[in-house]
Amino acid sequence: MDVANNWKDYEILDMANGEKLERWGDVILIRPDPQIIWKDKSFPNKWNSAHARYNRSSSGGGGWKYNKKIPQNWQIKYGDLTFNIKPMGFKHTGLFPEQAVNWDWMINKIKGEKREIKVLNLFAYTGGATVACSYAGASVCHVDSSKGMTTWAKENVASSGLKERPVRFIVDDVVKFVNREIRRGNTYDGIIMDPPSYGRGTNGEVWKFEENISDLVELCTKVLSEKPLFFLINSYTTGISSTVLENILRMNISKKGKFSHGEVGLPMTDSKLILPCGIYGRWESVGK
Repeated sequence: MDVANNWKDYEILDMANGEKLERWGDVILIRPDPQIIWKDKSFPNKWNSAHARYNRSSSGGGGWKYNKKIPQNWQIKYGDLTFNIKPMGFKHTGLFPEQAVNWDWMINKIKGEKREIKVLNLFAYTGGATVACSYAGASVCHVDSSKGMTTWAKENVASSGLKERPVRFIVDDVVKFVNREIRRGNTYDGIIMDPPSYGRGTNGEVWKFEENISDLVELCTKVLSEKPLFFLINSYTTGISSTVLENILRMNISKKGKFSHGEVGLPMTDSKLILPCGIYGRWESVGK
């Protein structure tokens, strides 16, 4: 497992009973997590410091209960990157800190190149990977069907001091956009995708991970450049193995390079416990 252990502004303080106690800068939150099936708390007293807790509703959804006043939004840093955080309606905060593992990987790949790298970030959410790739010097095309998430991504780019970097923000259905790029003859050196388990596009297009991921990867290989640098699939879909993601890449990418797969996770402070958070499949070029 690849563990995101370089954070200073984020940490898991404890986890038990289906919940994690997290510090986001100066704000401490309690959020549900289905992987936490053990019952015993390691540090029971720490839970009293929480500013807010997300409670699931038995009828679906849920909401935040605030124990202390917190800002509507605030910022945290990962190295030189700055992200805007705020509690959302469905337990999220606008950032998945375990993805720092993939940010570091992409930054190292891009910074090792002497040419300009063009990156396509699909299902790009609030732009964690967009910020990382832009910081590394790449030109980024950020695609997401949500206008609100795209606006948030623009704020993250600006907060990280990258507003003048070449980033193109597209609010559109991913499949429709890639098809247009194929017709235009546009290509990319790096492709990132973080598809939802289930979702709808800008005009109600239905996306189901198990049914659509293989076709999307095949489609995206048609916009890979002659000398591609990497292809990353990230997923949180329950029941899918990271080996499956590598298999899909192997079946669709004929370029010479290295394939890999794995889990991403977060460490718990003052503990040997690791929280598994998601999976990835990667292809990367090797040598020159």
